[in-house]
Amino acid sequence: MGPLAGVSEVSKSFGAQALFEQVSFNLFPGDRLGIIGPNGSGKTTLLRILAGHEVPDSGLVVTRRDVKLGYVPQEATFEPGLTARSVLHQALMATGRNFMPNELEALIGETLGKTGFEDLEQPVSTMSGGWLKRLSIAKELVLDPDVLLLDEPTNHLDLPGLTWLEDLLRRSRFASLIVSHDRWFLENVATRMIELNKVYPQGTLAATGPYSDFLEARQLFLENQAKEQQTLENKVRREVEWLKRGPKARATKAQYRIDAAHALLDALDEVTSRNTTATVKFDFGATARRTKRLMTVRNLAKTLGERELFKSLNFVLSPGVRVALVGANGSGKTTLLRILANELEPDSGRIESADGLKVVYFDQRLQKLDLDQTLRQALAPDGDAVSYRGAQVHISSWAKRFLFRQDQLTTPLRALSGGERARVMIAKLVTTPADILLLDEPTNDLDLATLEVLEDSLLDFPGAIILVTHDRYMLDKIATTVLGLDGQGGAAFYGDYAQWQRDIAVKSEPEKEPKVVRERPSRPKRLTWKEQRDYETIEERIALAEEKLARLLDKLHDPSIATNAIKLAECSTAVEEAQAEVDTLFTRWAELEEKVQG
Repeated sequence: MGPLAGVSEVSKSFGAQALFEQVSFNLFPGDRLGIIGPNGSGKTTLLRILAGHEVPDSGLVVTRRDVKLGYVPQEATFEPGLTARSVLHQALMATGRNFMPNELEALIGETLGKTGFEDLEQPVSTMSGGWLKRLSIAKELVLDPDVLLLDEPTNHLDLPGLTWLEDLLRRSRFASLIVSHDRWFLENVATRMIELNKVYPQGTLAATGPYSDFLEARQLFLENQAKEQQTLENKVRREVEWLKRGPKARATKAQYRIDAAHALLDALDEVTSRNTTATVKFDFGATARRTKRLMTVRNLAKTLGERELFKSLNFVLSPGVRVALVGANGSGKTTLLRILANELEPDSGRIESADGLKVVYFDQRLQKLDLDQTLRQALAPDGDAVSYRGAQVHISSWAKRFLFRQDQLTTPLRALSGGERARVMIAKLVTTPADILLLDEPTNDLDLATLEVLEDSLLDFPGAIILVTHDRYMLDKIATTVLGLDGQGGAAFYGDYAQWQRDIAVKSEPEKEPKVVRERPSRPKRLTWKEQRDYETIEERIALAEEKLARLLDKLHDPSIATNAIKLAECSTAVEEAQAEVDTLFTRWAELEEKVQG
């Protein structure tokens, strides 16, 4: 079957700057094509061109005649006063189709149910960023697209929302094209990958398979390109030596060799420029404090309205502890960070801090940025230099570290992209020495290269970190422990993200109907003597194994263990072994029951 949509040799520039040149690819039925690339490489622009919201400077956009395209932008905007139901109703009526009343309501109800909405009349003004994202997706799903274009669809979604979106896309019959910086998401969803990047000769690199397969293809390409550069350097060295021998060596009859030497120089310049890619350079400053207890949280509680977010929360932050704070949207993650940053008061409990404790807080809403300031004013408010690790760094050099050009220094922050504003915020934070970093969604809008630098900087930071992120790859790499909030007052520590996921899955399972106890036959006919002994004692052994598992889980949630990496690892291993023992006993019980029932 032919392609549903695609682009052929499409180019786009803004002013004198080329975003991409002669990009070509097709989208086939069943494709889930992931697109990545540095900030400013034109990913969003390319999506908007495919959606028909922008036109390319040159090249063709091809869409099969009967194909319906849906487009979910990065930020959802809806008219004030609309509800979830009315957003979908407007979208359906805009198609010009005639619907039976029951058909219309059924479509709306089914689609909103599929996207997780329980209240169809919920006003958009009361929705969080995550639910606005779901509504934006629902608005396109209700139109039954053949191709769905999604621009950073994981932004604002909580971890349960990410799992929902992954399942939705994997089960869908439509093809999808997804711009995303979420590596875990791309690994779970993508069937093909394309990177927009000027490091490649054609401006793109494509690979079949998920994100990990693309990484292998990229590594192979970069290794080959490095070898090509080395080969060209050797050839150029020989030709330059020949050219330096004098006029006789450069006689007219050797003009072809002179031309070849210049061609080699040009080829080397091109390969070298592609191999030289700019990356963000920074480290979070630390105070070098040796205090073992930086912050102690005792019996902390907070309620918003009638909803209890957390209660009796206790933990200790020590140097080297990196806590990932997880939970659904609205469970109190940002509220807890603001309390720890002394921006919000708890209802009860207290926080004991070491003398002179330095806490740095990254606010996901970037509210600490004055959007009317220029880039120069934001990066260097006191003049033309920035104080960093005891040295003065000129504003131009400091801006360059964060991939800003000299001509951008006079640009107001409101004219910068989301990723650029996030880099401004990080640039401001790293100039302040800290004992504790409180980071609320620092990965939003950052490209993959910057994410990798951020991860390395956090791993090198000697103080304590509390991190809220929907980036599961970063969460798994950075966290030494996970603190899960259920949004109903409960909070518990876990060894890692996978353990929290398992706990959530168990708690979300519907309660089983109570078993009808049947009187057992004194001697089941189909059991051997050993099996009969197993059968008579297995319920008691299961109860003992479950008690052991419960004790270990309680131990795991003990703050003194949760904040000690060695003890936490030992306890997590013991929990996994105890869980395996329980699972084995239940499997054995099922086998014996099957024999007894014949």
